[in-house]
Amino acid sequence: MKQERVGELYILGEAALWGLFPVITILSYKVLPSMISLTLSTFLSGIFFFLITLYRKKLYELRNPLLWKYVLYIVFFIGILFYSFYYFGLTKTTSGNASILSLFEVCTSCIFFNLIRKEHFSFESKIGTVLMVLGATIVLLPNFSSINFGDLFILIATFCAPIGNFFSQKVKQIASTETILFLRSLIATPLLLLLAYMFGQHLHVAEIKESFWFIFINGILLFGVTKIFWLEGITRISVTKANALSSITPLFTLFIAWIVFTQVPTIWQITSLVPFFFGVLLLTNNLKLFRSVQSI
Repeated sequence: MKQERVGELYILGEAALWGLFPVITILSYKVLPSMISLTLSTFLSGIFFFLITLYRKKLYELRNPLLWKYVLYIVFFIGILFYSFYYFGLTKTTSGNASILSLFEVCTSCIFFNLIRKEHFSFESKIGTVLMVLGATIVLLPNFSSINFGDLFILIATFCAPIGNFFSQKVKQIASTETILFLRSLIATPLLLLLAYMFGQHLHVAEIKESFWFIFINGILLFGVTKIFWLEGITRISVTKANALSSITPLFTLFIAWIVFTQVPTIWQITSLVPFFFGVLLLTNNLKLFRSVQSI
């Protein structure tokens, strides 16, 4: 199997699993504040990655100073800036607005990787990217309201992620996935806890016990396995393409929410299946818009 196809499968797997994240997080929010939930999930993922790193005898990779340099960049741009702007934005805007505006990351990734970094992006992939954004917008558009400062912070967050993903690609060339993610979680956890306290959120043992299984699923499956899939994926395909493929996540979220919360999909959500379907076909090279004409 070609490496590009393997990368696509990793990202699609990540998108499917990540569809659980909003549902599990909402369930954990019934007891825990948002940043505390994020901190504990990151902490558990750190333990998960540490055990894998220990089992695979990769701890020696931590002696590489270049690894620390790249991971510090990743933590800064994604762990601190992205999540800080995103979570603060959520306190000032609706989840519908945030979901739509976060799709702008496809555009910022395209600007950074294709225009600035000069990465190749086929015509079919560009059209596929547009269709993926269109599909996600159709899903979320009915919930969109007016622009406010929270929306501005969400938009700023989307400019931080591509830089962090750029360093994620670079660091994968010098270290294993589990070591990178262990170090990222190790550094990010205390910083996220500090941010939580800055936002006036505090740890309480009783609340942790009540939400343990939700945090466990987030930490091990969503902040653990999906991060492995994402990092493995973006080392095989472009970040722009990976972001576009990940735009299918809202569909998985809607399906899970239908089962858990008995929220029946709307006509808008069903309609979004059309651009999603063709977007995935174009991005995975299973559909070509132009084919060369063979001379007879």
